[in-house]
Amino acid sequence: MSFFDYETLKLIWWLFVGVLLIGFAIMDGFDMGVTTLLPFLGKNDNERRVIINTVGPVWEGNQVWLITAGGAIFAAWPLVYAAAFSGLYAALLLVLFALFFRPVGFDYRNKLADPRWRNAWDWALFVGGAVPALVFGVAFGNLLLGLPFHYDDTLRSFYTGSFWALLNPFALLCGVVSLTMLMMHGAIYLQLRTDGAVQKRAATAALVAGLVSALAFALAGVWIANGIDGYHITSAQDVNAALNPLTKTVEKTAGAWLTNYTTYPWMLLAPITGFAGIALSLLAARLKHERSAFVFSSTALAGIIFTAGFSMFPFVMPSSTDPAHSLTVWDAVSSQKTLGIMFIVTLIFLPLVIIYTSWVFHVMRGKVTVQSIRDNTHTAY
Repeated sequence: MSFFDYETLKLIWWLFVGVLLIGFAIMDGFDMGVTTLLPFLGKNDNERRVIINTVGPVWEGNQVWLITAGGAIFAAWPLVYAAAFSGLYAALLLVLFALFFRPVGFDYRNKLADPRWRNAWDWALFVGGAVPALVFGVAFGNLLLGLPFHYDDTLRSFYTGSFWALLNPFALLCGVVSLTMLMMHGAIYLQLRTDGAVQKRAATAALVAGLVSALAFALAGVWIANGIDGYHITSAQDVNAALNPLTKTVEKTAGAWLTNYTTYPWMLLAPITGFAGIALSLLAARLKHERSAFVFSSTALAGIIFTAGFSMFPFVMPSSTDPAHSLTVWDAVSSQKTLGIMFIVTLIFLPLVIIYTSWVFHVMRGKVTVQSIRDNTHTAY
């Protein structure tokens, strides 16, 4: 079914899931960042409509990346999907309810001209962008800390934590990294798609959000190096085993999340890319090279997300209750046949999705201005 052996397929799907998460952060991230900034960058109704119409035609297509990433985790890592979506049920419901505001906000805001009506939907769109961005970062922070779950002998998972325990200081710092990097990404996108006063305010927002994101990212790294124990597999693990996370021994040790960077020095490219991407995107934005700035901000997002993935590898979902029950790239995956079929399907359809998405953005290119909103007041969002 595949040209690759089981071990290689596991590595490929770890990479594919990472690519899908990065695709979601880049594509859906900029419209989350835009709606988070909406109440602050738009000083009147026309300016807010300009901001909304930069993402209104494309946000639904961007959302597909989140659905695809969730589907890939379900198919490739069923144990991770089961443990995460049951244990983190309250947090994921919070994200889901926040996302509900997006379609209704885009569709209903312009139905009435009442300023109170429109202002309420503006803040609803803010919630729909800011809350998921924050929660996803908090989730990554808790993964680095380890989640309180374990298995019984029949591989039934039991989660013993609470929603409020997820809101710990380190996880909230990771939430700040996630929120501010998407705000920077969204602000740079606004620079690309708008002009005049909105564009100037977006430039200032990009600078502030980028600096805060870089600072928070650095603080998180220092915290991991000095205050957080990582996980380390201490027994030989069968890389060809499937759906059996109970056959290994794991220890928590100080500095373990940094081990991969000494074992595989090339992984240092991830955090370097994160910092360099932020710096270059802000420089390009200041020089008014908006397209380059957007490319660099996308690169920064990829570097930050890969930093988390490389730090944890091969762990995917560590357990703080019993480290030996942690889920890894090797023992949380589907069968070789399933991974092989999915690999072939991905090779066929992922390029089609990328081509179609590129065509959509080509058609929707250009500036959204106050005048264009006035000229199309009945058809624009």
